[in-house]
Amino acid sequence: MASMENICNVVHEMRPLLLMILGQIILAGMNIVFKLATSDGMNFSILIFYRCLFASVFMVPLAFFIERGKRSKLTKMVIFQGFLCGLLGGSLGQNMYLQSLVYTSATFVSAMFNLIPAITFVVAIILRLEKLGLKTPAGKAKVLGTLVCISGAMLLTLYKGPEINMGKTNINLLHSTHHKGESKPLVGALLALAGCTCYALLLIVQAKAAQRYPCPYSFTALLNVMAAVQCFVVAVVVERDWKEWKLGWNVRLLASAYTGIFCSGVLFTIIAWVVRMKGPVYVSVFNPLMLVMVAISGYLFLEEKLYLGSVLGSIVIICGLYVVLWGKDKEIKKLSQLVPDKEEIDIKSSSLKDSSRGGSSKREEKEDENKRDSQAGSEILGGVYIYH
Repeated sequence: MASMENICNVVHEMRPLLLMILGQIILAGMNIVFKLATSDGMNFSILIFYRCLFASVFMVPLAFFIERGKRSKLTKMVIFQGFLCGLLGGSLGQNMYLQSLVYTSATFVSAMFNLIPAITFVVAIILRLEKLGLKTPAGKAKVLGTLVCISGAMLLTLYKGPEINMGKTNINLLHSTHHKGESKPLVGALLALAGCTCYALLLIVQAKAAQRYPCPYSFTALLNVMAAVQCFVVAVVVERDWKEWKLGWNVRLLASAYTGIFCSGVLFTIIAWVVRMKGPVYVSVFNPLMLVMVAISGYLFLEEKLYLGSVLGSIVIICGLYVVLWGKDKEIKKLSQLVPDKEEIDIKSSSLKDSSRGGSSKREEKEDENKRDSQAGSEILGGVYIYH
């Protein structure tokens, strides 16, 4: 009995780790089914529409029951922010993601999308939402990590190198598809960078929306509904042949349902749980694990060739990613130490006199707002996986 109890305790403590590994397996599977569906000739816009549709059908009831009775008021600004997030994370971002996947490989695209935290930092600097902070170790780390990530992306794109031959499995799921896809590494890399920029903007908008509407399940449901409407309009304009819209018992249905239900639904729930238990940085550090899984599955099932340049570029990008995340983690911890909790601010404010309470409260509220801004951005960073 005691040994059984110890095993249960160990499993309970390992729950965040096991959930994140499961999440990475889900994402690795997403890259494979996306590649199969696009190689089968499925229109990108139709595939993205069905993904958002399946995600909406899954998330709307989930949000209704989980956040029932504690949902904030839905304002026009929140709806507009949901529209923007649907546009950046659905209509634009996913179209670029899928097109880059067709032009390159699942491994290449997975490596490039590790640039999202670094690009988010650059965009935040341009929009003056974040400071460089070169005088602090955290600021230096974020800048250094960003430069390392960019160097890795250039190495990954421009240097191919010799093929790494690990033998053959004689398994190629693409043999049964109609289209093999044209290889355009440079164009694919540019599309991947544009997609990363869309996701970076998405994270910033979503961080702001989280302050106005702190209901993650409901906002994700709103985002998917908005994206589904936008993608339907785009798909109707692009593809008028309704035969292409049919989903049989084939890889097209599998890709649509899998990415919608598991990647935009189940995975979001996993991320929300783990962020609550361990924090957003813990979630973010698992992203490179997906790259390893995608590389292995692509080699095993799609006969994707692995080159030295891809391996070296991926390693450099991952190193840069961890440096950026380390700097962000240090920054969040410093803010948490310097700024008191909201409850403490309320107690201090109520104990001060009317004459002195005004200026002090404003300063404390400003510091608290800055803390929540940084925390919101960090939490959204952990949720970036949803929009791959």
